[in-house]
Amino acid sequence: MTRPDLLALTPDGLAALANRGLVKRATKELDAGAGPAVEVAADGTVHGKFADGVASSLPPGTPLDAAACSCGALGVCRHRIALVLAYQRAVENPVTEVPPWSPGSVTDEELVARFGQRLVQQARRTLRSGYSATVRRPTAADPVATAELPTCTVRFLVPGDLGYVHTDVEAARRDEAIVLAVWAFREADAAGVTKLDVGGGAVEAGDLSSLEDLLAQLLTDGAAHAGPVLDAAWRRVQRDLSARHMHWPAAAVEDLLDQLGAYRKRSARYRAERFAELVTELHARSRATGPRSEVLGTDEPAETPLRRVRLTALGCRVNGVPDERTADVYFASGDMVLVHRDAPMRTATRTAAANVVSESVSRSASRVLRLRAGRVAQTSVTPVGTAWQELPDSLLVRDLAACAEELNALRPRVVRARVAAELVRVVEVAELRAIGYDPAAQTLEAVVADAAGGTAVVSATYRGVCPQSLDALVEALRSSPTHISGTLRRTRGTIVIDPLAVLTPSGVVVPDLATASAAGLPSSMSTPDRITSTLDSALLVLAEAAHRGLRDVPPSLRSRLTEIAEDMHRIGLRTPSRLLKDFIGDPAPATWLAAHLRVLITSEART
Repeated sequence: MTRPDLLALTPDGLAALANRGLVKRATKELDAGAGPAVEVAADGTVHGKFADGVASSLPPGTPLDAAACSCGALGVCRHRIALVLAYQRAVENPVTEVPPWSPGSVTDEELVARFGQRLVQQARRTLRSGYSATVRRPTAADPVATAELPTCTVRFLVPGDLGYVHTDVEAARRDEAIVLAVWAFREADAAGVTKLDVGGGAVEAGDLSSLEDLLAQLLTDGAAHAGPVLDAAWRRVQRDLSARHMHWPAAAVEDLLDQLGAYRKRSARYRAERFAELVTELHARSRATGPRSEVLGTDEPAETPLRRVRLTALGCRVNGVPDERTADVYFASGDMVLVHRDAPMRTATRTAAANVVSESVSRSASRVLRLRAGRVAQTSVTPVGTAWQELPDSLLVRDLAACAEELNALRPRVVRARVAAELVRVVEVAELRAIGYDPAAQTLEAVVADAAGGTAVVSATYRGVCPQSLDALVEALRSSPTHISGTLRRTRGTIVIDPLAVLTPSGVVVPDLATASAAGLPSSMSTPDRITSTLDSALLVLAEAAHRGLRDVPPSLRSRLTEIAEDMHRIGLRTPSRLLKDFIGDPAPATWLAAHLRVLITSEART
């Protein structure tokens, strides 16, 4: 009797069930002739006897971690891995073609039979709230079907067999994640898509009704005059939103309170423009229509502990002031990017250009990870090596023109899922075409091209917290780089990359952490076009009005806004111009929100 489940397990699949070290060790022992003697019973059970007396057996329908092995190891041991590999080598003419299969073909009856009615009903509560998912169907090159859920990755290692499913979520939520992944594939197959919102419903008018009065009061007082009593009201709203699994507006409220706290401490973290964006985001989410999981969030816990997870670092961004620096470190995990917020500099220096394998990681619904302390938890750090070249297509950009179309199709940022590092990618670079530094704007810009000739602009601005980053970036760009990681956006029809790290022939360079000598850049002057400068001016003045408070808008601000509105009318931005004039005539929260939202979206959609 042939065991197609064991034949379908690839080395990567075995590494997911155990770890890559065990697979390498077992392979080396087999190559040296130290593998087990393999016997297959009539019922399909595969038995293995090792030279040291250890005996293992793999019955049909039994996962590897539940199979018997006399070595006494907990979980999947090297003997069970070696037995699988030895069996694969012993089978003559094995069928290696991947059968056409999708996890969506698993019926609800099969799910209930395997996981139980209670767990499936628990998963249905999440389905009713809705959740986002990205599916990757099996191919000849990669036979593993994968679903990326808000808080974990689910990989179906063997077609048609739910006994060989790997997830990076802890055991308590593993089975529910598998059920949700099956439903995600089912809906994706029906719609013929790879990225979708599963279940849920549309946003209802009363979901965020409690925000409107608070937003009006905050805008009337302004950040400069908002008191602690109003903060307490916002805290109550945040707790209520979190309890109702509205993670995106709850996170926006948290950021808003952080901005108010930074202003009161006279911290450099406060920015009037950011404060204004957060106020407008909350207003937009209270009025938006569309999938609930996109606008409000999913029925997921605020933080989910993960099991063993492999992360590939994509660089970091250093924040703070020179004496109190932290860093946001970005990691690729499956088809998505996670970010370790405010990591200590010692941790960032070790991990920002490394592969990290850890058993002490938690992940939030917004893809922020936290490294947890624990006596039995383990974390290993190794160099990145060639890991960037092996990233999935969703993270590795080879075609800049196709990437530009994807960016252009996105919903406005203020009503998208509030996912950290949503647009962090690794761009494959074929050529550096130009490079220059604008001393007036203190901005370095470089034009890079892909293999097809599509171009993007690498743009980085000087920051005092890491004064040598631009020089390090120049040296890396002049060293024949093959890949650049960074946050992507589309501006005036061009992809702009805010760089995090650069892969050169000598290794990964993280500019914010690197040291370099003065690069001696040729100066270049960039002049923003009239539409861009007008929109930027409008956002700046509207943010100043929100900072001061709308109770008493000074004549100087009204005069500046009048000039901007007239400029907008002359260059064809008629609707933003009209909304600005409405605010000038009646400086109230409703008119400010309408004007700022329109200008913000117009600026973002500028192509």
